[in-house]
Parts: sequence; C-alpha cells; structure tokens
Amino acid sequence: MAMEEATIKQCCATFYGSDLALKLLGDSFHPGGVRLTQRLGELLNLAPEMHVLDVASGRGTSALHLAKSFGCRVTGIDLSEANIAAARDAADAEGIGECLDFALADAEHLPFNDASFDAIVCECAFCTFPGKDMATTEFARVLKNGGAVGISDLTRTPAPLPELQDLLAWIACIGDALPMQEYASILTHGGLTVEHMEAQNDALAEMVRGVQSRLLGLEIASGLGKLDIPGLDLSTAKRFAAAAAEAIRSGKLGYAILVARSRTQ
Repeated sequence: MAMEEATIKQCCATFYGSDLALKLLGDSFHPGGVRLTQRLGELLNLAPEMHVLDVASGRGTSALHLAKSFGCRVTGIDLSEANIAAARDAADAEGIGECLDFALADAEHLPFNDASFDAIVCECAFCTFPGKDMATTEFARVLKNGGAVGISDLTRTPAPLPELQDLLAWIACIGDALPMQEYASILTHGGLTVEHMEAQNDALAEMVRGVQSRLLGLEIASGLGKLDIPGLDLSTAKRFAAAAAEAIRSGKLGYAILVARSRTQ
C-alpha cells in the first residue's frame, strides 16, 4: 500500500475514533442515522437467522440497531481501536453482547473465511477506501451465495470541487466520492449484481446543517473560554461545511443507497 493510502486510512480512523467526531456528528457518523440503517436492513431482508457484517462500524450504533430491530447476529469491523472498544461497551450496556462482535480489521483485507456472511452493510465509508475494487472483491468473497451488500454513501458529479479538496475532504468522505453509477460499476466488476439504487440527498443536507449548528455552538463555547479542542480549526471547518452545503444545493454532492447481490455459483 502506498504511504498516501495508509495516511488517509489512519487519519480517517483517528478522526472517527475521536471525541471531536462525537461533538461534530453526534451518535451516528453517517447521514440519515439509524433511519437509513433501518432502510438498508429492510432492503437486505434481514432476519434473525442471518449473520451480518458491518464494515466501518464506528462506535456500533448501526450494528446495535440492526441486532435489536431485525434480531440478526452482527459482526462489526473498524480501523479505530477506540471505536471498537466503545462499540463493545455499548453492546454490553444494552445487554445484547452475545449477538454482537467487533474486531479491528481492514475492509480491503477481511479476516474471514469465504461465504461467512448472509449480508454486508457499509455506511458512508466505501467512498473513503483507496482500494474500492479490492474491498468489493472481498465483499463478494465473504458473502454466501445469494447474499447481499447494502451501501449508503456520498455521491458527487464529475465536476471538480476545488473548495472541497485535501485531507479534510477525505475525512469528510468527499475526497473520492463518485457518481452513483460509478459505484454500481465497481460493485458489478467485483462480482456483484446491483439490484437497487436510490437517492437520499436530503439526509446529507440535514447532516451538514447539524454539523454547522454544532460548529456554531463550539465557536461560542470556545469564545467564552469554556472549550479548547486541540486540532480543531473552527474557521476552516466552518468554511468547509458552508462549501459542502452549497455543493449539495447545487446538485454537486448527494447521498445514495445501493444494494448488490452475490451471483449464485
């Protein structure tokens, strides 16, 4: 792996395992929160007898919701040790730790046997994977025959977004976001059959508004001397959020759900 790719992965994992991520994003680290997680579960026809892999599971919010809502067993993987620890604590606190398992792992090198899972969910993370083709091949490998993967992720038009570039764009899941149809092509080339796509742009707009509101609160608290968050440049973050909001309004950024199924052997 190139050093640049390793840096991107590590920076994303560090941010999403930090207290700053909680302050800016709340409990759910993806647009739509558990509402869109529920939608994915319904599209995947999850059921109690199924074993689900949650890729980039964060602090376990989606995994817990799927286990409680559908009764399925869920294994979550993430690159952040802090997130894994928080997810395990959350599962134990809910009293459903026996239905959930969390492990430190990379989506591009899944530590599971072939045909291990009935379904996979990957929320607002696929676009950050430097090796999307490799991750897709891994998804297809660990899915059982006829199993399905549900992805929710940022989309963007091919037009450049100069105000939404650099490492911050990767951490915000914008850096390598693609048009919906390009995600579909990657999944198809990886051995999956895309069977459903839908836009969820309103969920992204709502999340950006929430981030802007939280940034304003952080700015006020910082101005009153009640808050000091190392590494947070409020001015840069506010400009970035405003640019993202404008890109959504102009149709350059969006959010989408895709469901693809493994091809039966």
